[in-house]
Amino acid sequence: MSDESTNSSSELSEEELAALDAEIAAQLDAEESGVIPAQWFVVHSYSGMENKVKRNIEHRAESMGMTDRILEVVVPTETEIEIRSGVRKEVEKRVFPGYILVHMVMDEDSWYVVRNSPGVTGFVGLGNKPTPLNDDEVNKIMRRIESDEPRLKVNFQIGEHVRIMSGPFAEFSGIVDEIYPDKGKAKVLVSFFNRETPVEVDFLQLERDT
Repeated sequence: MSDESTNSSSELSEEELAALDAEIAAQLDAEESGVIPAQWFVVHSYSGMENKVKRNIEHRAESMGMTDRILEVVVPTETEIEIRSGVRKEVEKRVFPGYILVHMVMDEDSWYVVRNSPGVTGFVGLGNKPTPLNDDEVNKIMRRIESDEPRLKVNFQIGEHVRIMSGPFAEFSGIVDEIYPDKGKAKVLVSFFNRETPVEVDFLQLERDT
């Protein structure tokens, strides 16, 4: 490959250059003005104690007069539909067990308050330096936890033996051939008149054939 083609493939587009220039300019302006922008950081906590640690951080931020620098504490959760024994149930699940998001202005004082809140085991980052999430990561997480559509937890696997509990093929056993999480259904291969027949069945109609 020629040097010319290599250089052209590594060049940034005008839009990318403009975005990079704007980011650098914003950083320089912040440095010159002495204003540190608030960013999202990830804090590690003991699993199962996320909500308690969230309250601890919020309480310490208030009692230490740091609410202007520790702005928001979020335990990412989403609604998940579980199907057990033919019963559909909505439950709230933590997206990242053991992790909490903190929107904060990072300096020595705010770091100290969060880091020394009960239940916090540390910040996520390179070495001892907390690493903020980039905008794409934040947007992806927020879209997920703010979605009104609950996620369906799939309890079946392709190749698994199942029994159909209701419908035209009730009491038939078969093997899961395909899974359609968005529809809450599975394609099951059942033996019907000595012939393997694919049947599309709702997850609610299935149970593991043990």
